[in-house]
Amino acid sequence: MKSLFVSTAILLLMTAPMAHAGDAGVDATMRQLTDAFAKLDMKAIKALHVAAPSINDEFAPFHWGGANAFDSWLAALGKSEAAQGISGGQMAIGAPSREVVSGTSAYVTAPATYTFKQKGMTMRETAQFTFVLNKEASGWKVASWTWTSPEPQPVH
Repeated sequence: MKSLFVSTAILLLMTAPMAHAGDAGVDATMRQLTDAFAKLDMKAIKALHVAAPSINDEFAPFHWGGANAFDSWLAALGKSEAAQGISGGQMAIGAPSREVVSGTSAYVTAPATYTFKQKGMTMRETAQFTFVLNKEASGWKVASWTWTSPEPQPVH
């Protein structure tokens, strides 16, 4: 019985997924991005993007691409939030749940939470961020990202 237990334990350890340490450069960029989003430091967030990123988000026109993508997205975000009575946003991005690096490209997913006031009521949106990063001479930069979430819910 003891040998069966030991054999099973060894088999489980051999087939269990290995912990992924990730790429140090990708991890550093993601930490900087997480910190900048937490502070809503749009200048720092923009600096972590490539010159012509692609952004997908839940408000019209839903997709922004090219040299002015970040600024156009930010303007559309402000317009959308103002129209919906949204203020006081706080963003929290969790630890990446998946990171795949292949040469000079990386794919990263991370859970995120956006908490805000909407017409005086505290709301929370639990989402998934998906990022694609490219390695440039200056380091890893965000080439694209997508925000995916269900409808925000009231916080009780």
